[in-house]
Amino acid sequence: MKKLSARRRHPLAALVVLLFALAVTGGLYAAFAPADKAQADDTAQSLAIKEGKKLFAVGCASCHGTGGQGTSDGPSLVGVGAAAVDFQVGTGRMPAQQPGAQVPRKKNIYSQAEIDQLAAYVASLGAGPSVPGKEQYSKDGADIAKGGELFRTNCAQCHNFTGKGGALTNGKFAPTLEGVDPKHIYEAMETGPQNMPSFGDGSLSPQNKKDIVSYLGAVNSDDTPSPGGLGLGGLGPVSEGLFGWIAGLGALIAVAIWVAARTTKAKKS
Repeated sequence: MKKLSARRRHPLAALVVLLFALAVTGGLYAAFAPADKAQADDTAQSLAIKEGKKLFAVGCASCHGTGGQGTSDGPSLVGVGAAAVDFQVGTGRMPAQQPGAQVPRKKNIYSQAEIDQLAAYVASLGAGPSVPGKEQYSKDGADIAKGGELFRTNCAQCHNFTGKGGALTNGKFAPTLEGVDPKHIYEAMETGPQNMPSFGDGSLSPQNKKDIVSYLGAVNSDDTPSPGGLGLGGLGPVSEGLFGWIAGLGALIAVAIWVAARTTKAKKS
């Protein structure tokens, strides 16, 4: 009887076994759950690249090559990054209607989901700037005064000091920045589209870019007061000086003609 009693299980043995099983299950979940999530993300990314490749073959390959390597009609897209695709396609510049000195902005023909797929495929061809998050170009934490200083130093030579745009050489032009999505302004600084130089983080930090985007949003807002009176298109001293010459000189000529006519009439009488 003593021998049989010694072999009898302890009352807490079942509880210990249950706790051990729960611990093992929790450990296995912790070990494998992140991998499952990463695998799901990889699958979604692979699907986006696959769909983007189909869109690329239809709308882009005729100029940029079937593998994005470029042709005589379009540059290579290897290494341009997702941000360049989001900007060019999101602003309607691509696909281009016809070759020329400048590809103008036009109505976009792709949905944002399709743009994301195209961007994923082009990004898979080579590393490049990624699409910025909303926090990178929002007004939160931005210094508008600093942005104005940076814009006048780096951008006003082409875009005018309020971003109204301006003419360049050989039929090229710096487009107006009025009404442009803040994300696209940030992406343009990152990627340097067409005639514009790129401003990487080494030349303009992410905070600098954020400041510039906020400055442009402020000066081009309908709520921004203009104490200077008639803006004349916001083109600065060139347009104002031209107006002064035409209006002022024209008025002086008119007065001179009137005085001469009155003098001649007085002499005759």
